[in-house]
Amino acid sequence: MLALDEALIALHDHDPRAAQVVMLRYFAGLTVEDTARALGLSERTVRHEWSHARLWLYERMGGAEANGDGDGT
Repeated sequence: MLALDEALIALHDHDPRAAQVVMLRYFAGLTVEDTARALGLSERTVRHEWSHARLWLYERMGGAEANGDGDGT
């Protein structure tokens, strides 16, 4: 849990809007449509931010190393 919290803080510093999308989608359980409405964004933008944030968090939390990819490429 601590690693996730640290990764979310880093994501917020890197991309605040993506962090907002994560908070609404993952923690509040909102749909793409509801998240778009809450943030005043298009659904396409929310999908893009959600995808970007998930990949960024996965890499930040060591997902590539955990799967034996080493350098994350």
